[in-house]
Amino acid sequence: MAEPAREELSALAAIFCGPDEWEVLSRSDGTVFRILTKAEGLTGADVPLELVFHLPVNYPSCLPGISVHSKHLTRAQSMTVKEKLLKQAENLLSEPMIHELVLWIQQNLRHILNQLETGSGSEKCTFATGMTVDDGLWITLLHLDHMRAKTKYVKTVEKWASDLKLTGRLMFMGKIILILLQGDRSNIKEYLILQKTSKVDVDSSGKKCKEKMISVLFETKVQTEHKRFLAFEVKEYSSLDELQKEFETAGLKKLFSEFVLGLVK
Repeated sequence: MAEPAREELSALAAIFCGPDEWEVLSRSDGTVFRILTKAEGLTGADVPLELVFHLPVNYPSCLPGISVHSKHLTRAQSMTVKEKLLKQAENLLSEPMIHELVLWIQQNLRHILNQLETGSGSEKCTFATGMTVDDGLWITLLHLDHMRAKTKYVKTVEKWASDLKLTGRLMFMGKIILILLQGDRSNIKEYLILQKTSKVDVDSSGKKCKEKMISVLFETKVQTEHKRFLAFEVKEYSSLDELQKEFETAGLKKLFSEFVLGLVK
């Protein structure tokens, strides 16, 4: 499998990190994996989707195999969704495309189902071409194992957050390194791809390397009790109490107790 495809698989595993969101089914004759996601249906309610992708050994130079399953869709609807995804994939040939395909179907499922419902031709249905999913404001907490080239790493994280219009905190407390991101979910997913596929740090010999020691601790839609961050800031904390106060001020006391305290034990 080509290096871009291996990098994409690594990034996808970090992005779809919720319970049962991601599973590799086979690694013989290419790679087969499953992504569980949701998209808005005809009534406005979320439709659960099981998307199975088969990446041949020469992907992304050729199209992936795609299958679509959902208890909320008829067989005809599932087949049409599959055909539309393959058509969209043709526009992305030669570059890693799975994340973009998932975002595209999240944004366009309702249009596709409406087209089937009304019996209109594809030429009469305008699909969104942008990859931004209007999923509301989300918050994600990441944990980094270490930073060797700290100054460069910090500047890179700040630039990515700025470019993707994400706010939040890069937090240092002793050996603990946390990144709290707030913004559009699709932009947070894009940040994770950058984090996993860019040579952002150096290894023990000083050679540039990609981030392999990052984990997503928590991801959720921003709730009413959560603070809206106005900017992305880098902050150092001298004690655990000081770090805890930051989380409590942001309305994230429970998140701190469940996910951060365990890092210091």
